[in-house]
Amino acid sequence: MPRKILIFDSGTIIGFVITGLEELLPRLKKQGNVKFIMTSAVKFETIKRPIQSKMHELGALKIKAMLEEGVFESPQFLGISDEEIEAETSNVLNKANKLFSSDNHPIHLIEKGEASCLALYNILKRKNMQDKIAIAVDERTTRMLGEKPENLRKLMEQKLHTKIELIGNYNEFTKYIFLRSAELVYISYKRNLIELRDNQLLDALLYAVKFAGCSISREEIEEMKRL
Repeated sequence: MPRKILIFDSGTIIGFVITGLEELLPRLKKQGNVKFIMTSAVKFETIKRPIQSKMHELGALKIKAMLEEGVFESPQFLGISDEEIEAETSNVLNKANKLFSSDNHPIHLIEKGEASCLALYNILKRKNMQDKIAIAVDERTTRMLGEKPENLRKLMEQKLHTKIELIGNYNEFTKYIFLRSAELVYISYKRNLIELRDNQLLDALLYAVKFAGCSISREEIEEMKRL
């Protein structure tokens, strides 16, 4: 089995393509000696569905090429079947989307692509690889669910202007290790994997992924620039 595994959610992959930074992915993969894994659900969200849209066709083709070139690999390369992931994904979706409720109605938190990434993490954890894997995800809800679930409840109360009740067990979601595209471009910058040279480059990179959907605040960007 590989030493390091990074499971990619759809939004992170699409963000790299939107910003024109997709060329960094094979460089990061090679230098870090890490497996980049794409589940079937993420493949559907990044290739199979968007390739049918003229607006998103080009991006889907770029991602398809990276999959064919081996930048991304399927879980089968890790010995994990789609059927095993599908079953665990259903389990994750059921628990996550019944974690909170409002007016006795469960609140839908995550989609199948994100859930499949958490599911694969769970499966690999059971295979004693939990200290060697992470999930690349930019979506705030999923990350807060794993890192600060109580803050997520408070945030939803503010956004929905209603009382949100905890009806499930969020301890099951606090075991994941997440990376955003912001951390990935920061690593690329520090490792000189980007050909462009300019004093404003790091600022430009971090704001590019922010505006492409990465949940990073301006304060976090300034802190990264000071590191």
